[in-house]
Amino acid sequence: MATTYFISDHHFGHKHIIDFENRPFGDADEMTAAMIAKWNAVVRPEDKVFHLGDFSFLNKERTQAIVSQLNGYKILILGNHDRGRSRAWWLDAGFDEVSEYPLIYNQFFILSHEPMYMNKQMPYVNVHGHIHGQRYAGIHYYNVSVEQLDYTPISFEQIRDSVVADEEQS
Repeated sequence: MATTYFISDHHFGHKHIIDFENRPFGDADEMTAAMIAKWNAVVRPEDKVFHLGDFSFLNKERTQAIVSQLNGYKILILGNHDRGRSRAWWLDAGFDEVSEYPLIYNQFFILSHEPMYMNKQMPYVNVHGHIHGQRYAGIHYYNVSVEQLDYTPISFEQIRDSVVADEEQS
């Protein structure tokens, strides 16, 4: 049975993100190799991955080379650093689907790049990236930036179970 995973903010090719976010890599090439390995350690070819934005700072050929090495059916929700390129550019780079807007997954999970305002009375959880090492408090947010996940995609079941556990504690 296929598994659905989530992750965001790889920033492939962005050497300055290593310093900005205290990433444990010597350079962008080491970072790329490690992040591809961590992705493929959990994602199988039959799995689905929602990438919640800010995937690559590289040109199309180099981005394509990375996407082609990553297992799974890949869906990109454009992040602030992705939006300068068209949906067609990202599809040509190898993503199976590309959305310019947030998506609703499994009825109660809103997938977006930037965190969205979530009213406390709403039953939804916003699965997002963008804020890297920061984390919003509360049961309505789940940050899937690579810094939060040891650069490894997280399954929907892990997110759901974490949200349920947090809800039971509050």
